[in-house]
Formats: sequence, C-alpha cells, structure tokens
Amino acid sequence: MKVIVTLAAILLLGFLAIAEGKGTAPTQLQIGVKFRPEDCTVRTKPGDKVSIHYTGTLFSDGTEFDTSLKRGKPLEFILGSGQVIKGWDQGLLNMCVGEKRKLKIPSDLAYGARGAPPAIPANAALVFETELMAINDNSSHDEL
Repeated sequence: MKVIVTLAAILLLGFLAIAEGKGTAPTQLQIGVKFRPEDCTVRTKPGDKVSIHYTGTLFSDGTEFDTSLKRGKPLEFILGSGQVIKGWDQGLLNMCVGEKRKLKIPSDLAYGARGAPPAIPANAALVFETELMAINDNSSHDEL
C-alpha cells in the first residue's frame, strides 16, 4: 500500500510541475498566441521596424530577467535583421498589432552556451510574454 501511495504522490508532483509550465526545456521554438485582434490587415514580416512590449523569464525557474513594461517604453528593432535573438526574429513573424504571444525559446535560439551573465546563464531556455505595439515603416505591406 505504501508503494502505491508513494507512486501516486510522485505522479501527482510530476503532473503539477508540467501543469505549471515547468518540465523539459523546449528544443524547438514554441509560439503560443494568447490574443489576436479580430481586425488584422497587416502582419509583421522581415525588414519591418517593430515595437514590442515584453517580459522575459528563465524557463527553468520563472525568474524574470528583463521587461520593457517597467521602463514604460517598448523595444524597437528591425525584425529579421539579427538585432535580437533568433527566437524573436522567428517567433514574432506574421504578428498583428495588438497581438500577444508567449514564446518558449530553446537556448540555441537565445543566448546559447555564452548566456548573458549575470541574469541569463549558459544554455538557458527562455520564455517571453510579448505584445506587438506597432509596425513602423510598413509602406511595403500588402493589405490582406
């Protein structure tokens, strides 16, 4: 009977860890769309100047290492140009203004073996909650 109770407890703890988003670090980019506006006539593409609000956490323990929200100003960069980590250049494509995504990024699409000390250790998988605030210089976009 003790063995059954012990096994049940172990299974329950494993289930709870998975339910909380912990568990095995991602080996591929995972894109979760949390909100998409109904009216979406323009989507991001490589070369767009985008404005993104974000909060970044470590996949391993949920420690927040950076957020644009505390600064009150979104990050602006050219999508697909290598100005940000590869997980962002890939995970923020085809996004609508106002859309919210949760990106789970494996270490090879983040900071890899070098990390970004002291906040991000080597080989760390990352999680980003993102919201696209604006697409600038988008005159080359075709209407959908």
